[in-house]
Amino acid sequence: MAYNLDDMSLKELKKLERDLAAAIANFDARIKAGAIAELEAHARELGFSLAELTGSTVSIKRKRAPATTMYRNPENPAETWSGRGRKPRWFEAALTSGAKVSELMA
Repeated sequence: MAYNLDDMSLKELKKLERDLAAAIANFDARIKAGAIAELEAHARELGFSLAELTGSTVSIKRKRAPATTMYRNPENPAETWSGRGRKPRWFEAALTSGAKVSELMA
């Protein structure tokens, strides 16, 4: 699929950037899952499970780095947010009062 980046709006470009980052992040997981599925199928053909052959259970878990503080409440520096999950109330209130995201960065 070819994209004409010059004709895209900023909103469309940002969405494309997010989609691309997600595809890159999931690429390794998809390759590993496919490899494990092939190995499990081959082990079943031989009458074993992959766990029996390797001596352990095989699981695909995405490991995330520990969350670090990205945003700090200027009115109460003890209140922080990593940027993951739901936005805290103080963050939403600061944005509605006119603060910019860059002003809230730790």
